[in-house]
Amino acid sequence: MVVVTAGRGWAYFDPEYESLNASLNPPRVVIENAAFTDATVIKLDSVNRHGILLEVVQVLTDLDLFISKAYVSSDAGWFMDVFHVTDIDGNKITDEEVLKFIQESLEKKAAEMPWIGSKCSNPSKVCSAEGGEITRVSLGTGPHQHTAIELSGPNRPGLLSEVFSTLSSMNCNVRSAAVWTHNLRVAGMIFVDNACSSGGPIEDCDKLKDIKDRLCRVIRANDGERGGGAGRTADFFSGLTHMERRLHQMMSADEDHSGESRELEGRLGDETEQRTVNGKGRPAVTVRNCVERGYSVVNIHCRDRSKLLFDTVCTLTDMDYMIFHATILSEGYFAYQEFYIRHTDGCTLETDEERQRLIKRLVAAIQRRFPEGLRLELCTYDRVGLLSDVTKVFHRHGLCVTRAHVSTTRAGTVANTFYVTDAASGDAVDMRTVEAIREELGQAMLNVRSAPVCPQLLGLDDSPSPRFSLAAFFKLHSERILYSLGLITSKDSAPSTSRAAAL
Repeated sequence: MVVVTAGRGWAYFDPEYESLNASLNPPRVVIENAAFTDATVIKLDSVNRHGILLEVVQVLTDLDLFISKAYVSSDAGWFMDVFHVTDIDGNKITDEEVLKFIQESLEKKAAEMPWIGSKCSNPSKVCSAEGGEITRVSLGTGPHQHTAIELSGPNRPGLLSEVFSTLSSMNCNVRSAAVWTHNLRVAGMIFVDNACSSGGPIEDCDKLKDIKDRLCRVIRANDGERGGGAGRTADFFSGLTHMERRLHQMMSADEDHSGESRELEGRLGDETEQRTVNGKGRPAVTVRNCVERGYSVVNIHCRDRSKLLFDTVCTLTDMDYMIFHATILSEGYFAYQEFYIRHTDGCTLETDEERQRLIKRLVAAIQRRFPEGLRLELCTYDRVGLLSDVTKVFHRHGLCVTRAHVSTTRAGTVANTFYVTDAASGDAVDMRTVEAIREELGQAMLNVRSAPVCPQLLGLDDSPSPRFSLAAFFKLHSERILYSLGLITSKDSAPSTSRAAAL
């Protein structure tokens, strides 16, 4: 075995040894339903590799499972974690088929070799240009293949309507799509097929080039209204990349975090700690160095919500930080997360610039997931131009789409979700406007599934929040947390030295 010291006391192991170690020590997943009355406990032990935590969390969140508590440790090349999960209604997971799927999926993910990742070594790139990028990628097998389009750039009212209208005019049928907006930026992934034939991906290179040219003109229509990152996209990853991870990557590459207030920079303390302002309910994020243990420690305190852990772990992983220890706890409406990290080269965050960059990206990743506005659901039969017609109606009535999720079933029905705000003010939508839209589209077709989002529920209230120290919180409650995670048998038991080290 060849061991080379990299950075500050962190060892790099020969890949051949890692492969042998993984084959000799296959991952082990244990799921317990009897230990706790309020959650299902999932324990995973496997050989460690960069990104494994993200893939594990991705499996759980894709099943709409809520992670209420978690502990992760991956020192000495071994990955050990414990998750407390419930379903979307707060109940334990009792379906045997679901439990079997979770176990098999986690074991498969943990068994993958380090070189088997989500990046495509040679994606089939059709064309790229400033303002938008269109890439051909096959999804699935047989007839269920589509052409994938990635778009990112400055957002404006009516942009989504123009994009769908352009696709409709070129006989492209949208089969699925996901569009996020944040801080005046937009990122979207749109999967289309050829409406002129029996479906399937678009094969005509001239038509693909024409689609690219037209969409780039749409995206660049208001290019220059904002400076940093206007009209840029990141490089394309293959369709094997998780869609929500890809949206995070595009938004981050388009610098949707660059518009944060200068107050975000905080102040430097004795521990070179930086904190976001707590005013207006922004997430409280701190980054400091734990010199005696050779880690940088990231603490997050914010309003809790689904997929929060995925968003923070995704950001750390894509910024090439390795997570060695983590403790996650949800209490009421709030979530507390603590990560002990190093860069993949073994170094901690040494400069103020590095720490501020990480803080800004974490805050943006947390905030961009919150949909703004009123949720509308469109349920009907699919047809070419449906999304173009619907979004035109929204735009004509003065609504701005802040989030969209489009899906089409094999039976030809659609279940589309839109979050909308008033385009002029950005405020809540007048319900009389919504009723007028429903009258135009059809009462049975468009449904209101939630009231306008309350700012207090999203942590955007103007009341100041008290200063919070996550390190002090875990120090005071470490034994209770370890007990609740099932890592010790009683509250009076002393936690083991190895598992308590990260606290």
